[in-house]
Amino acid sequence: MNALRLPASKSTLPLISRLMLAAVFLLGMLAYGQARAELPPLQHLGSVDYVSGGIGIDESTAFKAAMSQFPLALTFASSLDGTAAYVSDVQVVIRDSQDTDVLNVASDGPYFLARLPAGKYKIFATYNGNTQSRTAEIGGSGTVRLMFEWK
Repeated sequence: MNALRLPASKSTLPLISRLMLAAVFLLGMLAYGQARAELPPLQHLGSVDYVSGGIGIDESTAFKAAMSQFPLALTFASSLDGTAAYVSDVQVVIRDSQDTDVLNVASDGPYFLARLPAGKYKIFATYNGNTQSRTAEIGGSGTVRLMFEWK
């Protein structure tokens, strides 16, 4: 039996090209949606929204992509014998300029993103009983990125 052949007309080729382009676009959108879906749900405490996590490559990638959407981005790591590793279970305390706690929660992973109103803050991070502190001035735009590393 002979295979059915469609004539390759000028109108058929552009249609096939357009369908292939549409398929590639849809696959790209699905991949983008999956990466975004890996970000855990946003948490709320008082007037502060935050999210923590970043365990696994998909979730880690999602956190890195989302950092610019939050005024404060924290990263937690430890180093032992020259080997660095991300850590979780870090207690995070954020105090405003009046020394009032605005947030006191445990991080579920090495990344912690928070939406804070503009102002000056002191951030405390405690891992394995060792506390470090940093100051941050949150403005109307941009992201303050802070790294906490324990040895």
